[in-house]
Amino acid sequence: MNQPKNPSVIAREALKRLAASHLPPTPANYQASYNQIADLPNVAPFPDVPLRQIAGLLAARNDTQVQQLIRLDEAIGRRSWLGVQEAVLAFVGAGNAGGGKDDAEPVALQVLPLELLAKLASFVENVLPALGADNDRVGELAAALLQALRQAPVDLAEIQSRLASLGQQALFAAEEQVEIKDSLLNLLRLIIENVGELSLDDSWLKGQVDGLLAVVQPPLTLRHLDDMGRRLRDVMVKQSEAKHRSLEAQEEMRQMLAAFIERLAAINESSTVFQGKIEASARAIANVKRIEDLAPLLNDVITATRSMAEGTSDSRLQLQSLQERVLATEAELVQLHLELDNASALARHDPLTDALNRKGLDEALAREIAGMWRKGTALSICLLDIDNFKRLNDRLGHDVGDHALVHLTRVARQCMRPSDTLARYGGEEFVILMPDTVLEQGIEAMTRLQRELTKAFFLSGKEKVLITFSAGVAQLSPDETGSDAIRRADQAMYAAKRAGKNRVVGG
Repeated sequence: MNQPKNPSVIAREALKRLAASHLPPTPANYQASYNQIADLPNVAPFPDVPLRQIAGLLAARNDTQVQQLIRLDEAIGRRSWLGVQEAVLAFVGAGNAGGGKDDAEPVALQVLPLELLAKLASFVENVLPALGADNDRVGELAAALLQALRQAPVDLAEIQSRLASLGQQALFAAEEQVEIKDSLLNLLRLIIENVGELSLDDSWLKGQVDGLLAVVQPPLTLRHLDDMGRRLRDVMVKQSEAKHRSLEAQEEMRQMLAAFIERLAAINESSTVFQGKIEASARAIANVKRIEDLAPLLNDVITATRSMAEGTSDSRLQLQSLQERVLATEAELVQLHLELDNASALARHDPLTDALNRKGLDEALAREIAGMWRKGTALSICLLDIDNFKRLNDRLGHDVGDHALVHLTRVARQCMRPSDTLARYGGEEFVILMPDTVLEQGIEAMTRLQRELTKAFFLSGKEKVLITFSAGVAQLSPDETGSDAIRRADQAMYAAKRAGKNRVVGG
């Protein structure tokens, strides 16, 4: 069976194929080439966001049209083009057929509140930047619609016509923006992978490359990008400090090596001088005629020998000291390289599960509380604890326990929304932050996670191990801190334990 190709290999082949085919490297061409090589269906993404925006602009004039708008919303939710087409045609047909109270009045004579017209104009102006500046037709239609909305008296027939034209062009522009974003992400992913491949010797880059590859995976959210930005800034500070100290240590090694060579040269020079003195003394001794002339020569030999011995002893001590400093610096360099290798993983994330650690949780909690106050929304906090985790460790070993923690975080991420935050609180305890979520919704979300966890068996060898957890959920009150809410969630979690485990209790 053929092994699947690496995404970076597919991306390079796609670019080569575009060049060989003399096709411009547009997002659509690149995506089509990539999908063909990867044996993926070349299907344009469903434009659910712009469709919902257009549906929100449609005003029902009778009960039938109200029902068709409901059908349209459901069809968009199912991503069914056929359902969208049928609902739109039925909506238009219901408007043309009449039967509503307002249909008796000609369209041109209907009056819309000025506030509604102003809000519609503001909506068009706010949406335009998201559609990009490449499509001149969108800008022209939007300018015409804005002019029609702001002229007096208002011609509703003209507004409806221009709004329909703008909606159609906006749909095309939105689809193009989605393709552009996907293609840019693919190119960015390719560049990041190539940087990782070209930097095989710089293992300290691995954490940053892995983190960037993870953050550019869909769905792409500002929350994840912000978190990755904070993580990389923290990592770069640590790596800069470690790198600076590493360079200092290397310079110290060079200086010690130079001193070592200088000391060896001094020893060699001293040995040469000593040898010369001994040879001179030997020649002088050979020419001695009287015994009394021998004493001074022997005294010179003894003095030279003593000086040589003292110099050799000093040099040995100095070389020994240099050797000790070299070994200490070498050990420090090894430690610094380990710090460089591990700095990325130690920033704000737990190295085992890659969930946020306590530091990352504190920052995320402060950010979510600030967002809650700014937007006036709810924030629910869950604290969950794996049931019978100690028994699992004792029976199957701590390695299996670690794999169980990783399994839980993997299933949790699959069930969580992109806006939720997962953190390892300690041991087998985890905290989940759920913005825009009231208490009842938080309890329902954790109950769904429990159901998914029972479906996704954890395997220890060939043995299926059922992992369950008890959870407490608390909604942050206006008069309490994040720590207070976590404490209430913790108390609710212990209530769930006492009630029989594998359940969720609100605090």
